[in-house]
Amino acid sequence: QLLASWNLPQTGQLKLRDGVTGEYYDRPVTVGYMYINKLNHMVQDKFHARSTGSYSLVMQQPPGGRGRMGGQRKGEMEVWALQAYGAAYITRESMTIKSDDHAGRIAAYEAITQGYEVTSETSSTPEAF
Repeated sequence: QLLASWNLPQTGQLKLRDGVTGEYYDRPVTVGYMYINKLNHMVQDKFHARSTGSYSLVMQQPPGGRGRMGGQRKGEMEVWALQAYGAAYITRESMTIKSDDHAGRIAAYEAITQGYEVTSETSSTPEAF
């Protein structure tokens, strides 16, 4: 309403002229007061990492959330991003032995403790994401 009373467009943007050449700029520019708010989220408060930890007895998956020392969820789009980047081994590992493949997790642990290499035969095919 205030913009309309001054005959200004609703967007608050006007075509401005270049002070040197006198030509109009290609795009309209926001004029007037603009407010910037500081975001109160700090990295130190949000940072979370998990190397080892507990797994749910029923689902055999890591618990969710930072408060329970849980893992981060990889949804469908995150898996697509990893696949597009070519990170096949990370994708397979996070979908199997780092998630709900209980037998594969035990086999990987035994391979590591006995000094063998963890191979793709150690884990099964991921169920879903």
